[in-house]
Amino acid sequence: ADVSRSFEGVDALQGVSLEIHRHEVVGLIGPNGAGKSTLVNILTGFDRPTSGAVELDGKAITSWSAHRRGRSGLARTFQHSHAFRQLSVRENVEVAALGVGSSPRRARATATEILGLLRLDRYADAPAGSLPHGDERRLGVARALATDPLFVLMDEPAAGLPEAEVPEFAAVVRSVRDDHNAGVLLIDHNMALIMDVCDRLLVLDQGRTLAEGTPDEIRENLDVVAAYLGESAVHEGDP
Repeated sequence: ADVSRSFEGVDALQGVSLEIHRHEVVGLIGPNGAGKSTLVNILTGFDRPTSGAVELDGKAITSWSAHRRGRSGLARTFQHSHAFRQLSVRENVEVAALGVGSSPRRARATATEILGLLRLDRYADAPAGSLPHGDERRLGVARALATDPLFVLMDEPAAGLPEAEVPEFAAVVRSVRDDHNAGVLLIDHNMALIMDVCDRLLVLDQGRTLAEGTPDEIRENLDVVAAYLGESAVHEGDP
């Protein structure tokens, strides 16, 4: 809550508060340089706030390492694939489960279940490096789910996806919420995906919270239109 982050005197975040509940998808949007990735890095332990606090289920975790947060239920997908490219798709998911303390047998069962859920089972024995782009994104989600997370933070998961594959990926995001009862924080520039799957949105602009609300409320918010499209778009219809 009330998180700020400065880099050499430049304010990347200024008093931003964000609450995510289990079983909901929250979208984090804003122009490039708004502070979205900085906030995700702070939430996941890859960076520390200059001021403010991070809590997980009521516990202060601001000083916890990224690894400790991962073992406590905070999973993350990255903009660029972090898969072990030489290992098989199944082995990638098993490794993620083993990393949070699963036994080898349990990790194998978890991988089978998740690969089936995300329709990656046909690639189970293929090297991760051979996956088509859309399925590589899905593998990132599968690896996150293998840690049995309370919350999943997805950083640009649809980047580079062909438009035709976006609805299918939207179903993947929904399944994280509905089938795994996890909270999701979704950062993406694909507004069709954001508006389709998110229950709530937080809009950042120049490190500050510009707006918060349902997709419909955000769609009607003129400040958001101005931040994305410039002041002229807001006044376009004015006499």
